[in-house]
Amino acid sequence: MTERQHDLVVIGGGPGGYVAAIRAAQLGMNVACIDENAQLGGTCLRVGCIPSKALLESSHLYAQARESLTPHGISLGDVELDLAAMLARKDKIVQQLTGGISMLFKRNGVTAYQGRGKIVEPGRVAVETEGESFEVAAPKILIATGSRPAGLRGVELDGQLVGDSTTALSYSEVPDRLVVIGGGYIGVELGSVWARLGSQVIVLEYLDRILPGLDQEIGQLAHRALAKQGLDIRTGMKVEGVETQKGKCLVRCAGAEPIECDRVLVSTGRSPCSDGLGLEQVGVQTDARGFIQVDGEYCTNVPGIYAIGDVIGGAMLAHKASEEGIVCVERIQRIKSHVNYDAIPAVVYTHPEIASVGFTEEQLIERQVPYAKGICPYGASGRALAIGEPIGRVKVLAHAETDRILGVHIIGAHAGDLIAEAVAAIEFAATSEDLARCCHPHPTLSELLHEAALAVSKRAIHTA
Repeated sequence: MTERQHDLVVIGGGPGGYVAAIRAAQLGMNVACIDENAQLGGTCLRVGCIPSKALLESSHLYAQARESLTPHGISLGDVELDLAAMLARKDKIVQQLTGGISMLFKRNGVTAYQGRGKIVEPGRVAVETEGESFEVAAPKILIATGSRPAGLRGVELDGQLVGDSTTALSYSEVPDRLVVIGGGYIGVELGSVWARLGSQVIVLEYLDRILPGLDQEIGQLAHRALAKQGLDIRTGMKVEGVETQKGKCLVRCAGAEPIECDRVLVSTGRSPCSDGLGLEQVGVQTDARGFIQVDGEYCTNVPGIYAIGDVIGGAMLAHKASEEGIVCVERIQRIKSHVNYDAIPAVVYTHPEIASVGFTEEQLIERQVPYAKGICPYGASGRALAIGEPIGRVKVLAHAETDRILGVHIIGAHAGDLIAEAVAAIEFAATSEDLARCCHPHPTLSELLHEAALAVSKRAIHTA
C-alpha cells in the first residue's frame, strides 16, 4: 500500500472541511482533503442548503405568479409548473458550486482524494476507493465529516414513498398529500416548497411548537404565517409507525386517527457521521450519540487529531462549521483566533424568512438577565409596503443596565440578509444606542432594525 505525505489531512469536503483545507493551504501547509462523494461540498452544497434554497426560490416565484401579482397590476393568466425544469435548475446550481470547490482546491494547492478515509493510527489515514487503496500520512488530522438525517424508531425509509430530506429534493411529481414528520427548519422549509407547488402538506411535530429553538414570539408568528399558507401543522403528535401499501402511506400517531398520504418526509434531526472513521481503534472519545468530544482548541483526546462542525455537535449550521474550520487551522499555526458562539446566526428560509442571533427572550428570563426590548413591525416600513411584504417584525433585546445588544430576532422579508448587521453589532459588543446612532438608508428594510433599536429606549419615531 502506497503512502502519500502531507502536513494536514482533512477528512470531509463539506463547508467545514473544504474551508479549513483552503485556509490551511493559505497558511503554507501541504494539505489533503478526503471525501467519499463524487462532488465536493458535503451535505450543504450537494443535498442540503443549496438545493433546498434553489427550490424554495423557484417555488416562491411560482406561488407569486399564481397568487400575489394581481395587486401589482400584473395578470398572467394560467400559470403552469414544469417540475422537471425546476429540478434541473437546482441541479445545475449544485453542479456549478461543487465544481467551484475543485477549482479553489487547485488554485490553493489542496490535494483532493475521493474515497472513504479511515484513521488507522495517529498520523495515518487509509483511503479506500473503487480502484485502489492507499495511505496518507500527516502529523495533523482534522475530522469534518458532518452529519446525516436521523432516523425515527418505527419508521423505515425506502427512499421512495418514505424518505428523508435528500429524497424530498427530487420528487418526480408533486405529491397530492405529503406528511412531514418533524417541525424543525428542514421540515418546514421543504414542506413549504411542496405546499407552494400544490401538495396538501401535514406537519407532525412531537413537541408543543414548531421551530423550538426560536424566540417563542417569533415562532408563534411563523406558525401563524405557515398555517395561513396552507400547511396543516399539528403539534403534540407522536408518530409510532408508517406503513406503505399499493403506492400509498399510512402514518400512525399515538391517540389519533391514521393519516393516509402519498409521500412521507422524515425530518427529525441529524446524527453525526462519526462511524467508520476508526475512532475506536485510535481511542478518540465520542459521547453516547456519537458526537466527537473536543476541547476549546478543537483537539480530541488523541494528540494530532482534531474535529469540527456537525460531528462535534452544537448548532448544525454550515457557517458555524466553516468558522470552526478556519479557527482550528489558525490555532494549529499558532494564530490567535476564536469563534464567538453568541454571534452565530440562524436562518429559516420559509416565507416570511426567519433569522436570529444571540439570546432569545426565554433564555434571558431563564438566566435572570435584566433586559429591555424594542420591536418594529414590517408594516411601519415604506420599503416593506412597496415590495408587498408588510408581514413581520424585528425584535432587539438589550441588557437593561449596560444596553449591550444580547439578541436580535427577525421574521419578514430578507430576514436572512438583515441579520448580518445584528451579528456584527453583537460581535463588536455594540449597544442598542450604537445601532440607533447609525444612519440607515431610506427607504430600505434595514430601517426596521434601526427603528427597533430606537424602541429599546422608547424613542421609536415611526411606531406607536
